[in-house]
Amino acid sequence: MGTLSAFLNPVKVENKEVIVSERFRENGKPVPFVIRPVTQEENEEILRKYRRKDKKGEETFDQIGYSHELAASAVVFPDLNDAELQKGYGVLGGVKVLKKMLLIGEFSTLAQAVRDLSGLEEDINDEIEEAKN
Repeated sequence: MGTLSAFLNPVKVENKEVIVSERFRENGKPVPFVIRPVTQEENEEILRKYRRKDKKGEETFDQIGYSHELAASAVVFPDLNDAELQKGYGVLGGVKVLKKMLLIGEFSTLAQAVRDLSGLEEDINDEIEEAKN
């Protein structure tokens, strides 16, 4: 049996640069997004935000909203909450900026990188089903 030291001093998961698209270029080179891992605590907050009860008391879950929020919460660069960036895309809010700026495949690339970096190697739907129950 080990000591608590390993749990008190875990290896830090570093931020990661991800080329989401060749469309975002500077000096002829693609500019990467920088993402960070999402903790389980943050994930639970996002899950709660997209879980609703209807008038019959049945629980519903907004899978699309959850996926968008999870991806946006992990983006360190570009700063999706930057006023100039939001103004440039004509929207307010980091999630809305991300949805406006990325094509479907680009968003999928970003979302998969966030899941991988955060340790969600399994299908995210399994995690959501578990959290709903």
